[in-house]
Amino acid sequence: MTKTCAIVCGGSGFLGSHVADALSEAGFRVKIFDLKPSPYLRDDQDMIVGDLMDLQDVVRAAENCQYVYNFVGISSIEEAKDRPLETVRLNILGNVHALEAARQSGAKRFIYASSVYVYSEAGSFYRVGKQASERFVEAYHERYGLDYTILRYASLYGRRSNERNGIYRLLKQALEQKSITYEGSADAVREYIHVTDAARLSVEILEDSYANRHLILTGQERLPVKSLMRMIAEMIPGGVELHFGNKKEDGHYDVTPYAFQPKLGHKLISTDYVDLGQGLLDCLSDLHERLHLAEPPDIKQFIRTNEVAE
Repeated sequence: MTKTCAIVCGGSGFLGSHVADALSEAGFRVKIFDLKPSPYLRDDQDMIVGDLMDLQDVVRAAENCQYVYNFVGISSIEEAKDRPLETVRLNILGNVHALEAARQSGAKRFIYASSVYVYSEAGSFYRVGKQASERFVEAYHERYGLDYTILRYASLYGRRSNERNGIYRLLKQALEQKSITYEGSADAVREYIHVTDAARLSVEILEDSYANRHLILTGQERLPVKSLMRMIAEMIPGGVELHFGNKKEDGHYDVTPYAFQPKLGHKLISTDYVDLGQGLLDCLSDLHERLHLAEPPDIKQFIRTNEVAE
């Protein structure tokens, strides 16, 4: 029996690679389309190296695919606010290329990776790019009948992340410097969701009931950044110093992203999810491996104790 094909544009990256894996686990034939080969490529996945800015590249890659995901674009608010032209090129025009490829391939649905920042007046060019791209997705549906699902992700964390990821930066500081400095407000609040939970939900939304909907993918609870930092400090043997700049972070929201109101999104929360504490421990182990550090015995003991307690 022929498997249903899904292509993941940007499937070599943090979130995209996890979604590609979740699709494979769900029984899809998966194509990964990206500028660079995925270091996480599975034997049952096809890698297509190409440029989203080359429309014909994307059209050829998406041929015979029923589902087209797009994760390509500048994902850092800090980077986007200093590169407006590149943000328009990658985050908006690139998304239109992916939409056009989905249309030409006769795809059943287009899935766009947006952000909770579409609700905000913060986020600078990153937020504007997401808002514009959502409108293009909606317009393609109105003009061509291309069904879609827009996924507005909250704060992601987990393995395969890098310096662009907030939790990754905090953990790296804690391990390397025994100190964490957060320039923003100690009272800033985020809703963290583990990337594997987000990836699983990103596949579950292929059910017909989620077609042409705007969905918010977030964690189970809202957590102040200072509480997150204290959790990290308690996990590191010898303790970690915590410092807060209490500055208004340029481009970031403090407590809530909700200000500007695009089309309302429905929050989608999994009842089966990775506990934040366990997720942080897993990130620490991953970071140790990547930094070529020997894992301290105390951390191993903490992990064993925590697992027993669970």
